[in-house]
Amino acid sequence: MGSFKVTGGKTLKGEITPQGAKNEALQILSAVLITEEEVHISNIPVIRDVMKLIELLGDLGVETRKTGEGAYTFRARNINLEYLISDDFKKKGASLRGSIMIIGPLLARFGKAYIPEPGGDKIGRRPVDTHLRGFEALGASFEHEHSDRFYRINASNLKGTDMVLDEASVTGTANIVMAACLAKGTTTIYNAACEPYVQQLCRMLNSMGAKITGIGSNLLTIEGVDKLGGCSHRMLPDMIEIGSFIGLAATTQSEITIKNCAIPHLGVIPKVFQRMGIEMEFRGDDIFLPAQPSYKIDTLIDGSILTIKDGIWPAFTPDLISVALVTATQAKGSVLIHQWMFESRLFFVDNLIDMGAKIILCDPHRAVVIGSNRETKLRGITMSSPDIRAGVSMLIAALAAQGNSTIHNIEQIDRGYQYIDQRLKAIGAEITRMD
Repeated sequence: MGSFKVTGGKTLKGEITPQGAKNEALQILSAVLITEEEVHISNIPVIRDVMKLIELLGDLGVETRKTGEGAYTFRARNINLEYLISDDFKKKGASLRGSIMIIGPLLARFGKAYIPEPGGDKIGRRPVDTHLRGFEALGASFEHEHSDRFYRINASNLKGTDMVLDEASVTGTANIVMAACLAKGTTTIYNAACEPYVQQLCRMLNSMGAKITGIGSNLLTIEGVDKLGGCSHRMLPDMIEIGSFIGLAATTQSEITIKNCAIPHLGVIPKVFQRMGIEMEFRGDDIFLPAQPSYKIDTLIDGSILTIKDGIWPAFTPDLISVALVTATQAKGSVLIHQWMFESRLFFVDNLIDMGAKIILCDPHRAVVIGSNRETKLRGITMSSPDIRAGVSMLIAALAAQGNSTIHNIEQIDRGYQYIDQRLKAIGAEITRMD
C-alpha cells in the first residue's frame, strides 16, 4: 500500500493541464466492443481504473495498440466470450466498477454477456438495477448467482421499446444506449442522464453510424441499425480534476492557471466555487485563479446560510462535493454541504476535524462547515484515503495545512488522478510518494 508524505503550508504557482475525463473513458473504451472495425481514442487518462479496463479489453481479445501519449487504437474483431466465465475475469471485473459498461455493447453485438458484481468506491449503495431493468425492457433476461456474485445476461433478439429509467443513472443510461443502438426498431429513454460523458458517448456512437437524437436532454431516441463502424474520438478534459484544482488554488492561496478546460462543458461547477468567494478569470479556454488571502462564502438572498447540494446534471456533480467541503474550511462564512446521492461519502470529514477544521456532521448526507478564514490553521496528521474523491480532498487539505501529513492508501487517488504528485510538484507542491 502506497502513501504520500506531504509538507503543507506552501503556496503553489504555475500552469496545470487536466487529464482526460475518467468517467467518460470508462464508457468510451467499453464502446469499442460494439464494432469489429478500428477505433482510435485520444486524451485517455493514464490512471489505475482506466488502465485496468484496457487490460481487461485485451484479455477479451481486443487488439490494443498505443499510438501516442494517452492515445490508443482498438480493434475488437476476435472476442473470446469464454473468457467472461473464467475465474480471472470474475476477479478482475469485480475489482473495477467500470467493468459493468461492457454489458451493453456485448449484448448488442453478441446477444449475451456475463459480469461479476462490480467493485469501485465504498461510498454507499450503488445498485445496478437501472442497467439490468433497461436491458430487460429491450428483451434481455438475466440470472443472478448470489453465491458467486455473478450475473448472466442473455439477449438473442433485442427490440426497441419505450422506457422510463427509475433513476437518471449515467452509467445505466450509457449502457442501455449502447445496447439499443443495434436493437430492432426504435428505443426512447426518458429520465436519461444527460451529463457531458453521456453526450460524448452518443456523439461517438453517431460517428460510428448510430442514429441517436435528443443528445443533451433527458429524452433520448435511438433508431436501431444493423452494425456500427470505426471512428476517431477525443475525450473531454476531466471536469472533476478541474474543480479539484480550483479548490486547491483557493485553499493554498495559490496562483494557478488551469489549461484547456473545455469551459462550455463545465456546467455550474465554476459558479458554485464563485459563490464560495473564489475569484477566477476565463482566458479563452483556460481558467486563471489569482492567489487569494481570503475568500468569503455567499449567502442566500435573505441572508441565510448557503447550501451546496449535488444532483443530476446540470446540477453540481456529486464527485466534487468532497472538494467543495474541504475548500469551505478555509473560507470566511459557513455553508451546508448536502450530499444526497451516497450515504458514506462524507465520513472522511473526521480526518478534517482532526486537522482542526470546524465541521458538524449532521447525518450521513449533511455537514455544516464553519469557515475559519484561515484564523485556525489546519495541522498535518496521518490519514487513509477511503475513496478517490475523499483522497484528493485529503491531499488538498494536507497541502494547505501547517506541518507534515501522511496519506495512506493512495491507490484510491491513483484510480482517478493521473501522476497527481508529479504534476503538483511541478507547480511547487512538496509531496513524496512512498511505496
